[in-house]
Amino acid sequence: MIYGIGTDLCDIRRIRASLERHGDRFVTKILSQAEMATYQRRKSRFPERGARYVATRFSAKEAFSKAIGLGMRMPMTWRSCEISKLPSGQPVIVLHGALKDWFEARHLKAHISVTDEADYAGSYCVVEQHLPL
Repeated sequence: MIYGIGTDLCDIRRIRASLERHGDRFVTKILSQAEMATYQRRKSRFPERGARYVATRFSAKEAFSKAIGLGMRMPMTWRSCEISKLPSGQPVIVLHGALKDWFEARHLKAHISVTDEADYAGSYCVVEQHLPL
C-alpha cells in the first residue's frame, strides 16, 4: 500500500549561492558523513559537480520528507537521511538513528529517483507500507 508520495524541484543556482556564501558550513548541515566524502571528491575535480551533488541530495531529502508526511521535523533531519546508490547506480535511501527506528516501526520502504538538468535538480519519492500478516 502506498504510504506517501513526495516530489521536489531545487534550483541549483540557489545551492551554488549558498555554497559561495556559507561554504562547508552549509554542506555539513545537509549531508551525512558518507555524502560529504562524495561531495568533496566531486568538488575537487570540478566545483560545479559538487554544487549539483548537493542540490540533488537536498531535493531527494525534501521529496522523502514529504512522502513520509513529516516535512523537516523530528525525527526527520537532513543528516539522518542519506541518499546513496547501489552498484548499479540506482539511488537508495539509507536512514540513521531515530528516523530509521521511526521508519522501520511503521514497516515502510522508500523508492527514490533523482535527476538534474541545466539549472534544476529534481526528485520523486514513493513510500510503501508493508504491514506484517
